[in-house]
Amino acid sequence: MPRQLTEHGLKPRHLRLSVVAIAHVIMAYTREAGVRNLERELATICRKIARKVAEGQEQTFHLHMGNVHRWLGMRKYLPEVEQQRDEIGVATSLAWTEAGGVMMHAEATVMDGTGQLLLTGSLGEVMKESAQAALSYTRARARDLGVPQTVFRECDLHIHVPAGAIPKDGPSAGITIATSITSALTSIPVRADIAMTGEITVRGRVLPIGGLKEKLLAAHRHGIREVVLPADNEKDLPDLPDIIRKEMKMHFVSSMDEVLKLALEKEIEMAPMAGLLTAAEIVERSREDKVTH
Repeated sequence: MPRQLTEHGLKPRHLRLSVVAIAHVIMAYTREAGVRNLERELATICRKIARKVAEGQEQTFHLHMGNVHRWLGMRKYLPEVEQQRDEIGVATSLAWTEAGGVMMHAEATVMDGTGQLLLTGSLGEVMKESAQAALSYTRARARDLGVPQTVFRECDLHIHVPAGAIPKDGPSAGITIATSITSALTSIPVRADIAMTGEITVRGRVLPIGGLKEKLLAAHRHGIREVVLPADNEKDLPDLPDIIRKEMKMHFVSSMDEVLKLALEKEIEMAPMAGLLTAAEIVERSREDKVTH
């Protein structure tokens, strides 16, 4: 800021910029890992003030959160949507981008159909594969979840990750997608005050992810104080800022069953997943489902 004042021929008395206003400029007008765009925005403000000073308006210009838009125009970036209440089929995920960590939501809904899986939200190939793995885990655990197998033949499942114009990829949303699918199929809401990140396998194992520090900073910035993380990421704790370790409750899990116990409003009593079923067991369960349902 001092450099910009000097370059535009201004004195410190010409501009009063509150800390809240600076934070607003960072959140609403920049999205980067560095400060280059922030300096450009501050230069825009100084340039406009310098013009007013040159026109004879020798006064102190006070910038606060309420009038930043007069100098920089409409905000360029909308705030990441925060979930206000527990909802069925909506789970909060933590993701990494080149600009740092972000929060996003995975939404799942069930509708009449023919057993198709619909994926929308500008998802990359790896993220689509994670959604397939999440669905496979849910189908394998359908009986324990109280979900009839006929649902997977007679209904379509639509998974959407909002902010469809922004490309998304990577495997770390796997457990979030699995949680949203389970919630949609069982009609049990997902806790809005908990976020998660982790890769999932078809057998329900939770694998480690990268960018943990940035993801937790994003959660903390948005008021989330409880997160579900892969057990193998516990070794990364020393790299986290002190404020994260002190103020956030971190659950380290190794299986999807543990994730569901933490994330769903109502606990589902499930037997441990010992292994994949044999072909004979699958056929027998299918027959039982047809008789029962």
